[in-house]
Amino acid sequence: MLKDEQVLEVRGTPELRVLNGREYWYDRYRLGTDTIARFIGPNNDDIRQRIERINAIRAEQKERQKQCGRLMRILRAEGLLPVDRGTGSLLAAMARVGVFRLGGVLVGTNAFRLYEGELGIRLTTDDLAQTMDVDIASFERLSVAIDDQVDENLADVFADLKFEAIPSQEGRTFWRWKQKQDGSLVEFLSPSFDEQERVKNLPALGVSALSLHHLNYLIADPIKSAVLYRNGLLVNVPRPERFAIHKLIVADRRRGSDVALKQRKDQQQAALLIDVLAQDRPYDLKEALEDARDRGPKWRNRIENTLGRMPVTAEILAGL
Repeated sequence: MLKDEQVLEVRGTPELRVLNGREYWYDRYRLGTDTIARFIGPNNDDIRQRIERINAIRAEQKERQKQCGRLMRILRAEGLLPVDRGTGSLLAAMARVGVFRLGGVLVGTNAFRLYEGELGIRLTTDDLAQTMDVDIASFERLSVAIDDQVDENLADVFADLKFEAIPSQEGRTFWRWKQKQDGSLVEFLSPSFDEQERVKNLPALGVSALSLHHLNYLIADPIKSAVLYRNGLLVNVPRPERFAIHKLIVADRRRGSDVALKQRKDQQQAALLIDVLAQDRPYDLKEALEDARDRGPKWRNRIENTLGRMPVTAEILAGL
C-alpha cells in the first residue's frame, strides 16, 4: 500500500531512460515553460506494474490510506517495535523531500530493527543496542547520474528539526548533523572504491558523504521496508543477508577505545540474522557469503577473523 502511495507522486507521463546500461523510470511533466524529469526509480516488475495501474491506484487512495492506518494499529498492538518520535520525524522529513526516492538507503541499527517485520522475528532491547542515530548511504555514481535532486535543501530540513551541521576535516563540507537537545546524529555515507576513505559529494541529495570500504556490498540491490510511524513510512534498507555478512566484516574493522562494545553489537546482530536466515533463506545467505568471499583475500580474512570469535555462527555458515 505504501508503494502504491509513492506512485501517486507521478504528475505527468512516466518515461523509461537508460543510464550507464541500467533502466530507470522518470516522471516527465511541464512546469511553466520548463520540462521537468523527476526520478521515480529503477525499472523492475514492481514499479512497472504500479505505473500501469496508476489510474486505479488514484481511485483507491482514500480507502488505501484508511487501511494503512488500520494495519499500523494492528502491528502496534501485536508488538512490532515502533521508532521513537524523533527518529520517525527525521525519517518522515527525509522521505518527504525525496531522500529514499533518490537512492538513499537506511543502514545501521535503525535498518536492523526493520528486519523484525521483514523476517517475522521478535527483537529485544538487547538485540537492538538502541541508538537514535540515523545513517543514510548512497552511491555517488547514481547520485550524479540520475540528474535529479531533493525537493528541499536538506540543511534547511535538518535546521528545522534542530540539527546543527558538524564541519568535516576537509573544510566546508558537511556529512554529519547533530541534534542540539539529545545529541543524536544523522550521517551520510557512500561506498569507497579508492584506497583512501574520503568525503565525497552526493549531488542528488545536496550533501557530502564519508566514503567507506565494503559499503558497496551492503547497499547493492536494497529492499523496501515499512517504518512504524504515523500511517507508515517507506524506506530503503539493505537485504538482511548482506547486512549480516557486512556486520562480520565491520566487526573486524573496528578501532578505538569503545571497540569491544561495538564489536559485540556487530556480532550479536550478525549472529541473530544468520541463525534466522540459515533456516528460512539459506540460499540467499549462502549466495551473500560467497559473494563477499569472492571479492578478495582481505574480505575473506575479515570474515574469518570475526567468525573465529563466533564458533556457533561459523558452524552454521559452514553447514550451508
